[in-house]
Amino acid sequence: MGEKVDNILEGIPPEVDLLLPGDVDGLANALRGYRIDVAVVFGLSWKLPPAVLDVPRLGIVNVHPSALPKYRGPASVQWAIRNGDTHLGVTVHRMDNKIDTGNIIAQHDGIHLPEFITYDQLWDQITPSVEITLGKALDLVADGFPGMPQDEKAATRAPLMEPDFSYIDWSQPAHVIHNQVRTFYYGAGIPGPFAEIDGSWMRIIRTRLEPGDGTRVECSDRPIWIVEAEAAQPPTDCS
Repeated sequence: MGEKVDNILEGIPPEVDLLLPGDVDGLANALRGYRIDVAVVFGLSWKLPPAVLDVPRLGIVNVHPSALPKYRGPASVQWAIRNGDTHLGVTVHRMDNKIDTGNIIAQHDGIHLPEFITYDQLWDQITPSVEITLGKALDLVADGFPGMPQDEKAATRAPLMEPDFSYIDWSQPAHVIHNQVRTFYYGAGIPGPFAEIDGSWMRIIRTRLEPGDGTRVECSDRPIWIVEAEAAQPPTDCS
């Protein structure tokens, strides 16, 4: 635990305080002590109650990596890759007591999503858009802008990947399997994807849809080529 805290501290400017509340009540108490005007949330897994949301004078805003109301939830990038999207969005919205449903303050869409990209590579790429969108949003918040309500009819969810997603079903279409592999290449939050090939279990790392180097496997509609894989036994708690 100490090493993790040290790593966090290394990335924090000297004039910024680090708060490590153990629960939501502790977070509310800590924020009251600072008498802050606005709070910015990015990557927080807690659903905040009114006791916290009402503390900052101008409210709490959240940075979400999708063009809301598309992909509400903790795995928006993974679902974009899984669905074969070619681009991502960034939204800064007001937080309420639900998940990613608050009024939209500022938004940027059209961020290119490469075929294969890791978590670190993506956030290096998306950071400039986050900085610009957040800066615009904070200016609007300071001016009292309440934000625009989200279109509930256009809302989609982005929950964590289901355990069965760790396994490849070769009876699926090739593009579905390819996007499954791409999702794990980025990081799906669970181990995989695992596939059985000629009686042996493998973890599939990269695939391609066009003919080329690799092992050819027949899918329901067309072949796919396994470019990179390694022998691996699936965890027993993965199924």
